[in-house]
Amino acid sequence: MMENILEIKNLSMQSDIDILKNVNIKIKKAQTLALVGQSGSGKSMLAHAILNLLPRGANFKLQGDILFQDKDILSLKKSELEKLRGKDISMIFQEPMTALNPLHKIKAQIEEIIYTHNLISKSELSQRAVSLLKKVELHKYGNLEKIASSYPHELSGGQRQRVMIAMAIANKPKLLIADEPTTALDLTIQYQILNLLKKLQEEENMSILLITHDLNVVKKYADYIYVINEGEILEHNNNKELFLEPKHAYTKMLLESTLSPNPYIKKDQKTILSIKNLSVNFPIKKGIFKRVVDNFVAVDNISFSLLKGESFGIIGESGSGKSTLAQAILSLQDSKGDIYFLNKNIKDLNKNDLRNMRADMQIVFQDPFNSLNPRMSVYEIISEGLDIHTKLNKAEKEQKVINILKEVSLEKESMNKYPHEFSGGQRQRIAVARALILEPKLLILDEPTSALDRQVQFQLLELLKFLQKKYKLTYIFISHDLEVIQSICNQVAVMKESKFVEINETTSLFTNPQHVYTKELIQASS
Repeated sequence: MMENILEIKNLSMQSDIDILKNVNIKIKKAQTLALVGQSGSGKSMLAHAILNLLPRGANFKLQGDILFQDKDILSLKKSELEKLRGKDISMIFQEPMTALNPLHKIKAQIEEIIYTHNLISKSELSQRAVSLLKKVELHKYGNLEKIASSYPHELSGGQRQRVMIAMAIANKPKLLIADEPTTALDLTIQYQILNLLKKLQEEENMSILLITHDLNVVKKYADYIYVINEGEILEHNNNKELFLEPKHAYTKMLLESTLSPNPYIKKDQKTILSIKNLSVNFPIKKGIFKRVVDNFVAVDNISFSLLKGESFGIIGESGSGKSTLAQAILSLQDSKGDIYFLNKNIKDLNKNDLRNMRADMQIVFQDPFNSLNPRMSVYEIISEGLDIHTKLNKAEKEQKVINILKEVSLEKESMNKYPHEFSGGQRQRIAVARALILEPKLLILDEPTSALDRQVQFQLLELLKFLQKKYKLTYIFISHDLEVIQSICNQVAVMKESKFVEINETTSLFTNPQHVYTKELIQASS
């Protein structure tokens, strides 16, 4: 029988509300234990409680025990906690861009975590940092010394997450907490990261607490699963039994949240958007005088057209050019080629005409928390476009905001609240409302569901299908989630290294893929 490395006993947490309710969890040595639940269920708060990393200034009351190797973490002194964090217990956070220091180079950040817990010479410290980067397979992305001397923003999302893993395993922890470690990554990179974690776990004989809302990930990688909702553990079982015979209604609901095809796509013969030979180049500058020595091609000679009422999906890995293409279509990014929207070439429009046209072309971004101004109320955020594109008075604007909030299933009382007062799914509904209030003809959705749990994804996609039917919208839907794309799109393009390598009707593309990369994507998702 395996020994428990961590045992949580009757843990409760209160602030203004009950956050955790009498939670009991056991993690065994070398085990991968998954904690599954929707946004706001208490998953991340539990993870932070294990390391006693709760937000400062908040009045949290904790009751119960968190025993790590028979020591109660909640009763440890500050100095003892500092020795524990990053050494015996370490953590990989959901968003490495916010977890990594933007002002320090990658190598320096890894060296810091090693130096904090070890007496070590400068040369050995440098060697160990580079060795860790190799261990997380960053050498496959190019020169390791160059990567080591890069800043976080110079790396891709997958590369940054590998850096986070290198930091997490630097001191050979006995328990690794992975809080949504692959949520913002595309499919192929997701499984590379998870396979890497599994490999490192076997090498180091460490336990992993995997916090996720992705049941496909849980099914492939977890040994044992706990299901949490509203701070309460509802069910726990081994992987096979939980998926075969879930007991609790909530678990059954999670497992049954499958996405259905979009029945509301009704194309007419009118072409709303036509892209011809679109390219985007970024100059590469070097030297003291920053002379242009080369160009990085982000979008390479893309052509496609959309009929009114269609949903056009774009799939591909991080850095393939998907978001740059979206920005170029909206003229938020300089480009070469032609963009015809409603039979007008956007490139020929003056500044005033372009601004007027943007009312008909709107975008919903991946991360609503960063795209919504935290200092503006929901009313101010949603009505801002009306101030630019209409001459409505205050009462008329207020009524339009109330109406659009109702359309996205939010109460009118939401108007006076601020973004931080909402969940991820609610914030994304606010972003959709902001885009739709101008009654656009084309809506570009750039990874709108990637940061949301499955049930909230399901709700948002059903909302988008309903709105498409009601307003006869045309969608460009960018995602790395193939099930999401299949659910909402009738036509799909596969993008790799700045080019469309395949484009086809959705059913045909998924049942009979032609390009080897498309086959790899579909295989990774199965």
